[in-house]
Amino acid sequence: MLLEIDPRGSLSSISSPFYYYYIITSIFFSMLLQVIVTLRLFDFILPLLQTLGLPITNEQIQEMKLNLDNIDFKMAAEEEKQLRHDVMAHVHTFGHCCPKAAGIIHLGATSCYVGDNTDLIILRNAFDLLLPKLARVISRLADFAKEHANLPTLGFTHFQPAQLTTVGKRCCLWIQDLCMDLQNLKRVRDDLRFRGVKGTTGTQASFLQLFEGDHQKVEQLDKMVTEKAGFKRAFIITGQTYTRKVDIEVLSVLASLGASVHKICTDIRLLANLKEMEEPFEKQQIGSSAMPYKRNPMRSERCCSLARHLMTLLMDPLQTASVQWFERTLDDSANRRICLAEAFLTADTILNTLQNISEGLVVYPKVIERRIRQELPFMATENIIMAMVKAGGSRQDCHEKIRVLSQQAAAVVKQEGDDNDLIERIQSDAYFSPIHSQLQHLLDPSSFIGRAPQQVQRFLEEEVYPLLKPYESVMKVKAELCL
Repeated sequence: MLLEIDPRGSLSSISSPFYYYYIITSIFFSMLLQVIVTLRLFDFILPLLQTLGLPITNEQIQEMKLNLDNIDFKMAAEEEKQLRHDVMAHVHTFGHCCPKAAGIIHLGATSCYVGDNTDLIILRNAFDLLLPKLARVISRLADFAKEHANLPTLGFTHFQPAQLTTVGKRCCLWIQDLCMDLQNLKRVRDDLRFRGVKGTTGTQASFLQLFEGDHQKVEQLDKMVTEKAGFKRAFIITGQTYTRKVDIEVLSVLASLGASVHKICTDIRLLANLKEMEEPFEKQQIGSSAMPYKRNPMRSERCCSLARHLMTLLMDPLQTASVQWFERTLDDSANRRICLAEAFLTADTILNTLQNISEGLVVYPKVIERRIRQELPFMATENIIMAMVKAGGSRQDCHEKIRVLSQQAAAVVKQEGDDNDLIERIQSDAYFSPIHSQLQHLLDPSSFIGRAPQQVQRFLEEEVYPLLKPYESVMKVKAELCL
């Protein structure tokens, strides 16, 4: 949290760092935008009611249009203090600005016509903000993967040395997860349905009464409002609210994104410890207040920290949906106002930071090469055995020879702290003289990476680049960290 200093110089309030540093995203969830959307929802429905035959005048509609941006928050706050109802507070405040239209402003509608439909519009727009940012992260990592597609590096399973891979192939593991996230975010965004006009318990009874039993006009109004808001479909069935399982789906894909980012940034932190790769580190940046030599991976650590927060937010809509009694209970409201906004703000922060990391990743090939030299002799033993058999040797005899020499070399590494000398031992053993001239070839790291470079190329061309094509126009935006 941040302490804000007011003009008089006192520490006056505490606010979330998300709202301070990520102002564009925070605007999406601000009271200002919510009220603006709310008033436009009134503006959507009343001309449509007039079109369908209700006695609403052009003068009333024009008065409303002229006052859509005339929001008196001070009056609304006073109204809400008295009424203890946020929507009705703004209905009364807007009515004060539009005296001719005051009597029809909330005609046939409910608080959830305003609140739920506003939320759905904001959720859709928030997805539209996140999707290009995620695409840019994938694009930057794709460039990195292509550049390092052929650079051998030691693979790890259980964080123990395993067979070689390449730096670019490992990066593709990260990209693949993020591509799944991009597809999932787009799917949930496109699957959002408008609540539309459904009345107090979802039966549309108030609108049926307004239209004197004309079911066709009720359905027509629902369709017209939905299209006006930019949605392709509306829910046919609702209670007072749209089903809160929608919020579960929204936060599920955001939490899944958090899991992907946590894995990626944990890998980067571990590689930083191995000195094989580093995130950007500015010239004047301080890694530690006590240890001036340190280069802590603070960006990756921040991503991991926030990703954990993002993943835990999923529990809120899960529990909320499970306790929505019958057509609705109001204990969803306060919780949703926090968790939905926090989830998108957290995801936005993470993506800004991860893009910054991916634009400045530094690789240290010499460190990687040295670690390969330490481990490769053990990995090459199978190739050495096969070469000896081809030269006329016995597999079992060769296996025993290498087993003994490997144990001796391992003791040197573990007990004496010296370099792995297995190859020197093989070179000095007359038994292996038939293949001494082949040893350099048998130890070439590029012969141990399999099809990693080809996999990188195919993956980028067949899966990644087509997925990024819709976002080509926004790829040049750079990520700047605000903290």
